[in-house]
Amino acid sequence: MIVTYPFSAVVGLDDLKLALVLNAVSPRTGGVLVRGEKGTAKSTIVRALAAQLPPVQVVAGCRFACDPAAPDPGCPDGPHEPGSAVLRRPAALVELPVGASEDRLVGSLDVERALTEGVKAFEPGLLAAAHRGVLYVDEVNLLHDHLVDLLLDAAALGTCYVERESVSVRHAARFLLVGTMNPEEGELRPQLLDRFGLTVEVRASRNPDERAEVVRRRLAFDADPEAFAVRWAAEEAALAARIAQARARVPGVRLPDARLRQIAAVCAGFEVDGLRADLVTANAAIAHAAWHGREAVTTDDVRAAARLSLPHRRRRDPFDAPGLDESLLEELLDRTSGEDDPPEGPSGGGPGGPSGDGSSGDGTDAAPGGGRCDGPGGEADGSADQGGTGRDATDGSTRTGADGAGRDGTGLDGAGLDGAGLDGAGQGGTDPDGPGADGADGAGPDGAGGRGGAVAVAAAPYRVPLLDVPGVGDGVAGRRSRSRTAHGRATGARRPAGRVRDLHLTATVLAAAPHQAARGRTGPGLVLREDDLREVLREGREGNLVLFVVDASGSMAARKRMSAVKTAVLSLLLDAYQRRDKIGLVTFRGAGAEVALPPTSSVEAGAARLRSLPTGGRTPLAAGLVRAAEVLRVERLRDPARRPLLVLVTDGRATAGGDVDRAAALLTGTTSVVVDCESGPVRLGLAVRLAARLGARLVPLDSLDARSGRGSDLGAVVRDHRNATDRDRRSPAAGGDGGSRARDYGGSGIRTYRKAV
Repeated sequence: MIVTYPFSAVVGLDDLKLALVLNAVSPRTGGVLVRGEKGTAKSTIVRALAAQLPPVQVVAGCRFACDPAAPDPGCPDGPHEPGSAVLRRPAALVELPVGASEDRLVGSLDVERALTEGVKAFEPGLLAAAHRGVLYVDEVNLLHDHLVDLLLDAAALGTCYVERESVSVRHAARFLLVGTMNPEEGELRPQLLDRFGLTVEVRASRNPDERAEVVRRRLAFDADPEAFAVRWAAEEAALAARIAQARARVPGVRLPDARLRQIAAVCAGFEVDGLRADLVTANAAIAHAAWHGREAVTTDDVRAAARLSLPHRRRRDPFDAPGLDESLLEELLDRTSGEDDPPEGPSGGGPGGPSGDGSSGDGTDAAPGGGRCDGPGGEADGSADQGGTGRDATDGSTRTGADGAGRDGTGLDGAGLDGAGLDGAGQGGTDPDGPGADGADGAGPDGAGGRGGAVAVAAAPYRVPLLDVPGVGDGVAGRRSRSRTAHGRATGARRPAGRVRDLHLTATVLAAAPHQAARGRTGPGLVLREDDLREVLREGREGNLVLFVVDASGSMAARKRMSAVKTAVLSLLLDAYQRRDKIGLVTFRGAGAEVALPPTSSVEAGAARLRSLPTGGRTPLAAGLVRAAEVLRVERLRDPARRPLLVLVTDGRATAGGDVDRAAALLTGTTSVVVDCESGPVRLGLAVRLAARLGARLVPLDSLDARSGRGSDLGAVVRDHRNATDRDRRSPAAGGDGGSRARDYGGSGIRTYRKAV
């Protein structure tokens, strides 16, 4: 028998405990998303929750957990007659692996029975098993898109529809959806994020005493799980009883009209999209009131519900961290609270109630009804992250905290960009990239800007054109390049190279059909041989490894060019997020290059590193290319199926750090894009030459904005340059201009010298 870690024995994590308990009290709350760093007991506490859920009664023999009191009329195992045998069992905890297949999630045709018995039978999946229980998705942010779509449909409708392989089935699928994720590994799609009713941000306690207690209890559990569970049996039983009592109390809890208007005012004040936030907050407030033994919802219940239901609905783009401005919440509650609050009933839980002190101390040794799971203010272990203004970026003042004191020129975008540090002495001549641009004339190796360099501020990201890898790959499902995937559209069938993982039923039957007479078939089933089997050949889109190599030298900082560069790279990061890519960031400036962000799925982390990227110093272009080649080499060993896309953002200058041609040779065969950042009336065309060395597509910086209608690749640039050169050779009598040195390249907006190519 497997013994789970007791829910009551978890130290701290008050907000997470409260969110899980509210969902146990009222499944209509909508589930919980647990965000946090690794090693914070996210999975442990979720698995411990299942033991606290009241048992369920199901129709005996029903694979879809139908309720005997109200069986599903469309149940595939039905119809269930009144008086059918009843089975009482614990609520199910079903775990959805990140690598699960589609048929494992929703169910599929029972192939074995179809081929051997000639009958059409449905084999249910995990959604059927999770009905009336808990569906737990660890690392939910890594779930494949096709599974996310199916999960969204089932969570929204409470019904699973299966239309595949000549099977048409529907069955009830109402479950408590709990997901855990580490934000460093990537963010969730907005649609799935909104499906989670509540969200909690957790982190390990920084209190040495609490950390020691966590280790002490875990060691005791690992040494003797049964004895440890016995020690906490009384607390677990009391907690389960209180959850059952609160669940029975939920139908009788009143939501006064004043509190409903308060909920609506809070959601409107935070400018959340849609009305799902209002519904979730109302259900969570009702559950919170039932948990505390009240007969009507109070302002304290609304406060507790809003703190859990709104943070993840405040995000406006993937670069915003979820959070809630506590001061704004209190202002909205004070503005809408009246004198018609119903009198509070018993808190039902001791010090953790609204009037108690559940927010102080760790509360871990209290009774199960105490401060660990109670009270809207429990912040013993990281819950303050949800409301702190330092990292939540929910209002104007705190949002600029990541980018400086503002965009008005007083902070990071102020004198440091326009003053002597970047565009002052040594860079004010007619050539924006002239002497001093790389900081060669400044004091120290990084020039006038010093070793720390200046930090430019990026504007709002924009939509960029598709940059993909040519050919057809075999990588992870995504939305960028063509790929043979396990979940794309079917394009044909093939003989399997090994074990059949995705049977092509029609092709298998067609391969076996001509041989039935020769094989002596007499019954209804087909006589199959191993060489009859065929598997589906599918093609879809894959996610790539997009490695950004950004020139952060002094020449890039001239005249606020780095602000435009950061905006462009942020836009490319947003595109990578939407296309399910893995990203990495290499920067080079001064004496060498560094890996600012190792390859990861967290676009938010990439944006944070980019925003704080300093500029200044010489331009070690070769060092940047060598470091990029090393990163790609290591990633090929770790993830050989994921094809790389190198995005080099530079003006093409190289004033330090080795032979560029030899460095470029290390990237032979890598699909590359050079974003040309050269600006000004006179251009050297160095990025054009670099793109030619790499065999890369050339994209001017000002053409990345897809709304501009501009766009170019290396071939177009070369053709435009040659046309410009031909026109330049004409004499004024022939209609030419007699020898202008610089040219506009058609729609690309690039100018260069005639000798650039």
